[in-house]
Amino acid sequence: MSTSIKQEISFCTTKDGVRLAIAATGSGPPLVRVFNWLTDVEKDLTSVVNRHWVSELSRDYGYVRYDSRGCGYSDREIEGLSLDAWVADLEAVMDAMDLERVPLLGISQGAAVAITYAVRHPERVSQLVLYNGFARGLLKRDSSAQAYDMAQGLLKAAEIGWGADDPSFRQVFVHMMFRDVTVEQQRAFDEVQRQTISGVNAARFLKNGFEIDIQDLARQVRCPTLVAHAKDDLLIPFSEGLLLASLIPGSRFLPLASGNHLPFDSDPAWPIFLAELRAFLPPVPSAQACAFDPAEPAIILTPRQVQILQEVAQGQTAKQIARKLDLSPRTVEMHVARVLATMRCSTRAQAVRKASEAGLLV
Repeated sequence: MSTSIKQEISFCTTKDGVRLAIAATGSGPPLVRVFNWLTDVEKDLTSVVNRHWVSELSRDYGYVRYDSRGCGYSDREIEGLSLDAWVADLEAVMDAMDLERVPLLGISQGAAVAITYAVRHPERVSQLVLYNGFARGLLKRDSSAQAYDMAQGLLKAAEIGWGADDPSFRQVFVHMMFRDVTVEQQRAFDEVQRQTISGVNAARFLKNGFEIDIQDLARQVRCPTLVAHAKDDLLIPFSEGLLLASLIPGSRFLPLASGNHLPFDSDPAWPIFLAELRAFLPPVPSAQACAFDPAEPAIILTPRQVQILQEVAQGQTAKQIARKLDLSPRTVEMHVARVLATMRCSTRAQAVRKASEAGLLV
């Protein structure tokens, strides 16, 4: 992938004082990727693990990612680390980017964070897309002595091996996460692991992930949800994906023929998942869908979206609106894109006209 994609990196601070790095690419309707495992927003542009996600999802969406506490460009030296802390990170990002009623993409343990946020803030989440996620961590789905020994072994491998030049300990995680990849892809992923986080924090991430149990919360999700899971995932069993889908009311389940916890762009499951995601989260439609029809359901925009549309109606540019409302131009562009998608319009002029006819603008 070319690194010519324009990326804006900004920072926000959580309620408990942790600085987080946020990256935004694309300018379509916003899609927020909840952190998963290890993140580095700068390396995402070139990493074989994440660059295809950035490239493809930035085509149709304002793709927002962030580094969790302890990772990447965010504060590395941290105290609080838990599911609640991860949710607080997402809360800070959503507030900093001024996002309302947007879809969340939750991968692996990021699915649990996305679900928890959606239940606590249902007015701010329009849809959930969950990939190889789970409702129960390792020690919550298996209380056997064997599972406990495995958990302790993984924690020790992370603590010892993360900062070492010798990849032997980290290979444990590589082999659990990927079955159908090349040696070069394994090495590239290992290098991302090594640079992204310290051994102490990697062990803390794992330990908290092992104790996750959001089964009750999953039953309370009320937004449309797509649950995708690789059939031969070694890290999170396929049965856990089935369980997660069964817990979320009305969710759609997408089984994928893959043995990789995260799909590389060469994984046959990748284009299938991408097509399903785009069908589930359609981008801004074509112009013919915009004619005002009194029989259509009422147009529902957030107060911020109405405010920005009023500025658009006055001929203001994204930069001018951003200065006036103390937002970033990228955030304004994502608000506008979300308005177009909600109103089923392809241009700003069409949206202004339709909103005026519907009595939304004063």
